[in-house]
Amino acid sequence: MSLKAGIVGLPNVGKSTLFNAITKQNILAANYPFATIEPNVGVVIVPDERLDKLNEMYDPNRLIPTSFEFTDIAGLVKGASQGEGLGNKFLSHIREVDAICEVVRCFDDGSIIHVEEGIDPIRDIEIINLELSIADLEIINNRIDRIKKKAETNRDKEALIELNVLKKAQTNLEQSIPLRNVDFTDDELSLLKNFNLLTIKPIIYLANVMEDELGKDNEYVKSVKDYAQRENAKTITICAKLESELSDLADDEKLEMFNAIGITESGLDQLIKATYELLGLETFFTVGKDEVRAWTYKKGTNAKKCAGIIHTDFEKGFIKAEVMSYDDLVKYGDELKVKEAGRVRLEGKDYLMQDGDICLFRFNV
Repeated sequence: MSLKAGIVGLPNVGKSTLFNAITKQNILAANYPFATIEPNVGVVIVPDERLDKLNEMYDPNRLIPTSFEFTDIAGLVKGASQGEGLGNKFLSHIREVDAICEVVRCFDDGSIIHVEEGIDPIRDIEIINLELSIADLEIINNRIDRIKKKAETNRDKEALIELNVLKKAQTNLEQSIPLRNVDFTDDELSLLKNFNLLTIKPIIYLANVMEDELGKDNEYVKSVKDYAQRENAKTITICAKLESELSDLADDEKLEMFNAIGITESGLDQLIKATYELLGLETFFTVGKDEVRAWTYKKGTNAKKCAGIIHTDFEKGFIKAEVMSYDDLVKYGDELKVKEAGRVRLEGKDYLMQDGDICLFRFNV
């Protein structure tokens, strides 16, 4: 899948440190603004306990998990929509991602510079929201100027529909309301997607705290959670510094660290799973002695299109998909018993794939 998530935030809030941990890449993470200029892209493995179980059951020669991309984008500053800091270059990088993970600093540390000279996570969030809203508003206003005469003078039906949707977006942006929080119909959203707007992208807030504050929300974190709840967005509390340290440890050493800290899952695993869900992604599996593999697809994709994810020939010559669920395989113990229980199905091209389906595609080219 080509979908990807972008890590954004003000300078020096922990973005690059977190990205280092996510991808285990040694990019520059420095204590000054704009240490990140060009976006860094890394592929992350999606943690999935089901794949571990399938590996145990099949003992394959190869085990291949699913993945997607994270992009670390340069720090934003107030006035970016007017060219401050990296300005439009920053904004263009955000336009290229499908979902936003916004890192918000929720700890005090006088040794780490804050570009706004003080810790206030809601102010930081609203700076970014405002800059993205201004950038979107400029696009909307320019488009309205171009089609208004055609819509109102010529009474062009399609132009009138577009104009009404744009004015709805304009009204909300002028009130600094991100478009993801506006109630658009499916048709309206389809029209707006043509403009690749920033504030329409789904978002997760990452509250970055000190290690000793994990598991107990400080006042900064509480304020971020309250803000996110009003947006129907999710908040994940992380310690970017700790995650970076954990990424260098073996699995057994990580478990020891988890037990010592009193957590059951790393913030990174929570983030990757939450972002996968935010992007509307799900997983199907192919299994066998040679290979057990997880495949990523967009929720709502049919069997024929999912076959094409594996190989274009599978889609071109699609006949049927032999499907069983992961839950049934675990329940009955092996494929033969699943078949004997009548739980293996033959599905056609229009079958909508379900998360956890185990598939064998029949095709003829």
